[in-house]
Amino acid sequence: MASQPEEFDVIVVGGGPGGSTAASLTAKAGAKVLLLERETFPRYQIGESLLPSTVHGICNLLGVGDEIAAAGFMKKQGGTFKWGTSPEPWTFAFAVSPRMAGPTSHAYQVERRRFDQILLENTRRLGVDVRENCAVTEVIADDERVRGVRFTQGGESRTAHARFVVDASGNKGSLHGTVGGQREYSPFFRNLALFGYFEGGKRLPAPNSGNILCVAFDAGWFWYIPLSDTLTSVGAVVRREMAHKVQGDQERALHDLIAECPLIADYLSDATRVTEGDYGQVRVRKDYSYCNTSFWRPGMCLVGDAACFIDPVFSSGVHLATYSALLAARSINSVLAGAVNEERAFTEFEQRYRREYAVFHDFLVSFYDLHVDENSYFWQARKVTQSSAPDMQSFIELVGGVASGEDALAGSTDLIRRQGANTAELGAAVNAISPGGSGFLGRSSLVADAMFEGSQIQAGVLFGEDAPQEPPLFEGGLATAGNGLMWTEPKN
Repeated sequence: MASQPEEFDVIVVGGGPGGSTAASLTAKAGAKVLLLERETFPRYQIGESLLPSTVHGICNLLGVGDEIAAAGFMKKQGGTFKWGTSPEPWTFAFAVSPRMAGPTSHAYQVERRRFDQILLENTRRLGVDVRENCAVTEVIADDERVRGVRFTQGGESRTAHARFVVDASGNKGSLHGTVGGQREYSPFFRNLALFGYFEGGKRLPAPNSGNILCVAFDAGWFWYIPLSDTLTSVGAVVRREMAHKVQGDQERALHDLIAECPLIADYLSDATRVTEGDYGQVRVRKDYSYCNTSFWRPGMCLVGDAACFIDPVFSSGVHLATYSALLAARSINSVLAGAVNEERAFTEFEQRYRREYAVFHDFLVSFYDLHVDENSYFWQARKVTQSSAPDMQSFIELVGGVASGEDALAGSTDLIRRQGANTAELGAAVNAISPGGSGFLGRSSLVADAMFEGSQIQAGVLFGEDAPQEPPLFEGGLATAGNGLMWTEPKN
């Protein structure tokens, strides 16, 4: 005899960063939430380089900011690129943007099995019913809306009903088609990634030793992500027409690609590849970029890779997953509270989510032009974000995940501390990266502009429910409530 259906307000499919964020933020608003994860945590996952928007924005909203800070992850001050026409690698620092200066001017390089576990355990602490080793087999829907899911637990088929289902099952999940539409692949990004892990690789000079290093070469580009003082994630992203280079013996293929990239070969000259445990395999992933034509239907929405994916050169995967989960949670919370109707709430969700995806996609198309220098990339970032800030600041805010201008992603509950970016702080950040004003930072007028703007920011605003309302991102759109967890009609 089949078991009776269980009843929830929200069902989340998938326990990665997107799923745990959506579940946690709806539970914090009082919803009864079920999270179903097909695997057993901790488990291996790629996508190890985070952005400040996730570390200081989303993680603080979730209540795990201090736990992440105490976890011992490698601190990431920015990024270093051997890219474009510049003969030497160039570096950017998050601290140069007033929106990320001071204590929020860094992110982390994380081992995802540990990071994801922290987020999932926090979900449990917030009262979510988390069930691992449970695979969702079917979405229950009728012509009007999605009503729930069927899943397997302990070999038994079970049913759960809910007002909302959130698909956070990733790019390999099969549920996304339930919302309708199609998954459209970008004609520009059709890459393959071949990657492994190494012990004993070199590090960039301090204070940038924790930076991600991205290096373009003839077949594509390499990532070089320091996960600890000795462990490094190394991957080659090759263009579709170079797919033959990753075929056959994957160990040999990775070795040969490293040999084609002198800077990466030098950094790995004294390193050995890890051959045991989770990091012992050489893996291949299709980094095809795609975007679904529909992100939601009544009763269901898509977050993270279930909705879209973009080329990983700027480490935007976890940012897009957690940001979309925040947007979904706001919409669900608002509807459950009777504050906003479903159509209006999820139109806001989709507009903001598509805007964030489009900013990264459109900028990356221009970033793959290797016949220009870094200043051209900075200008292009300002163009695609429609920012009024100087060029390089626009670039840094884009790649830091705060280009949308949402306070929730800038990340501190103390406006004075978060936005108190004075001349001394910015000057120290610049000098640490580019002593004496040499290199591209010294050449850019952004430094002076950022110092001036940072010193003009007014502080002393109380947060929480009394926070000032952010203006809508779109004409006629919704605003974010003071607690960051709901939508509200904008004040006149």
